[in-house]
Amino acid sequence: MSSISAASLAEQGVRYASSIWNAAREYGLDPGLLAAVAAQETGGPDTNGGRNIVGDGGHGHGLFQIDDRYHGFARTPEALDPARNAGYAARMLSGLIRRYGSVRRALCAYNAGDPNAEGTVTRWRDGADLGYADSVLRHEALITGHSGEDLARGELPASIASIQGPAAQAALLPLSLPQAAHLRSFRDLAGIDDGGRTRDANNDTDDS
Repeated sequence: MSSISAASLAEQGVRYASSIWNAAREYGLDPGLLAAVAAQETGGPDTNGGRNIVGDGGHGHGLFQIDDRYHGFARTPEALDPARNAGYAARMLSGLIRRYGSVRRALCAYNAGDPNAEGTVTRWRDGADLGYADSVLRHEALITGHSGEDLARGELPASIASIQGPAAQAALLPLSLPQAAHLRSFRDLAGIDDGGRTRDANNDTDDS
């Protein structure tokens, strides 16, 4: 896991850097990885900055585009709170990493519901067409300065080893095989209820 700070994320153009950094640390993720998912979801090729927007025809909410058709959380005002949106996404992704034992496979499942799927293909300005996981890892390489291969090899052990604390443990509950991430509530993946709480627990301003 990289030791990148919130300030370093902001220096690399990551918006809402503090919210992303705090959420990543809470759920045992590399902050650069979580920032890269935001960049993939609401930024675009060759940019590190995600945006706090409503997209996907009005259904994707916030930095991580949580879908209001399948996530109760996305139908609440908190979905457009960058800190809460980042926390929701971090909890989901940490659960998927634990389930699939691979950052790359977890990213594929996050996007397409299948750890072996290529997922959404993004064309970068240099002409490269990258599947979802590879595109996220490329964003992460830009943010952290590490190569994509290094990130893919080295991230998982540190990510799993650092997942600690009662809140993070909620993301490690046994998970059933998911359908597409944007087509099924992640409460089925990470023990989250319709209100965005763990099952065992009964507007656009830049904070970077």
